[in-house]
Amino acid sequence: MNFADLGLSDELLKAVVAAGYTEPTPIQAQAIPQVHMMKDLIAIAQTGTGKTASFVLPMIDILASGRRRARMPRSLILEPTRELAQQVAENFEKYGVHHDLKMALLIGGVQMGDQVKALDDGVDVLIATPGRLMDLFERGKILLTGCELLVIDEADRMLDMGFIPDIEFICEKLPTTRQTLLFSATMPGPIKKLADRFLTNPKYIEVARPASANLNIAQHKVFVSSRNKRDVLRQLLRTDDVTSALIFANRKTTVREINKSLQRDGFSSGEIHGDMDQSSRIAELDRFKSGTVNILVASDVAARGLDIKGVSHVFNFDTPWHPDDYVHRIGRTGRAGAKGRAFTLVTPEDAEAIANVEKLTGTVIPVFALDGAGEEAPRPEREPAPRPKREPAPRAEKAPKPARKAEPRAPDRPRPESVQDRRPEPRRASTAQPATAAQEEESTEGWNGPVPGFLARPAG
Repeated sequence: MNFADLGLSDELLKAVVAAGYTEPTPIQAQAIPQVHMMKDLIAIAQTGTGKTASFVLPMIDILASGRRRARMPRSLILEPTRELAQQVAENFEKYGVHHDLKMALLIGGVQMGDQVKALDDGVDVLIATPGRLMDLFERGKILLTGCELLVIDEADRMLDMGFIPDIEFICEKLPTTRQTLLFSATMPGPIKKLADRFLTNPKYIEVARPASANLNIAQHKVFVSSRNKRDVLRQLLRTDDVTSALIFANRKTTVREINKSLQRDGFSSGEIHGDMDQSSRIAELDRFKSGTVNILVASDVAARGLDIKGVSHVFNFDTPWHPDDYVHRIGRTGRAGAKGRAFTLVTPEDAEAIANVEKLTGTVIPVFALDGAGEEAPRPEREPAPRPKREPAPRAEKAPKPARKAEPRAPDRPRPESVQDRRPEPRRASTAQPATAAQEEESTEGWNGPVPGFLARPAG
């Protein structure tokens, strides 16, 4: 099958061929005809399968006829991050080169004035992040009543970032008679509820098992200790035929530290994370795409949707906290049918995290043994196996002890005088007065208890 079999216009086919594509990917082959037929669609596809083109291409043909109006976009594409929105905009520019379509990009981190001016001129395609779109809507700068087509891209990422309430608000402001397309790598419960609420009899497409990894990616895990993670990373960068690589870390501070460390060691690297402003992030991505630097250290802001050609390796310096992020991270390599390699550095503290990744993907990631003189990295700690209980050995019967002969008893020695033997002589009671209790007690030799009354009476 080729793109001509999907019913695309000649102008669009010309742009696709110029971009270097001849055969559609499975998600494109199934989704494009459904979008052309104006049906609602739920598409579950792993990252790197070409799903962006699966909605961009048919949208260009659909929007080719029609009239745009000021502040009333004809279609809306919601993206979770600025980078994804920028990438979709680039796709529209590339494939819509032979069509008279206007596009506006609403993202944070840039001046709002130019965006408002583009809306005032009228746009066919509005690509936006939820936050900036909500801001302009509340200011009265945009109307959504003329939107005929809605695309919710990376829906599971929207869920992770807390955008679901915003999406529900936006959907309520759109016309009820519209076409809605929902794309996601996974289908958690909240996303299914969202689809049930805002989609009408959607066509369901799944080109890969949810949360599965691209088969073109060779996956490895490397057991390391926390203190020598950087040494292992440098060893892999030098020995595994790395042409270009993305290195992911869980924290923004770690991203900055790794980049500085690599630059000190002579690597050509850059960094991208959420603390950078939009212009700096775009500049760093452009440096990486152009080959000015061949290593990009990133947080999860670059984990989803970025289509960068020629990435040979992905390194998870930190095992991701969320298993879904693992699939998206390694999906930056092995794109468009190319081969890729992904390494995850696993410390003993990451044992549970990597187990969750393997449970989600349904695969056991093979262990990569490091070559060289370095010591083998420690494996995650495991509970010691219980020792087998030993049966107590039968006790031998004790032999009877021989009877001891009775020895003649030594003559009794005189006993030493005890304290009681040294007791003073009892006092004799006076006849003039009756004896006191103390005197009565002392009057009887050898008696430890109280003296009976009849013994204490005077004689006579």
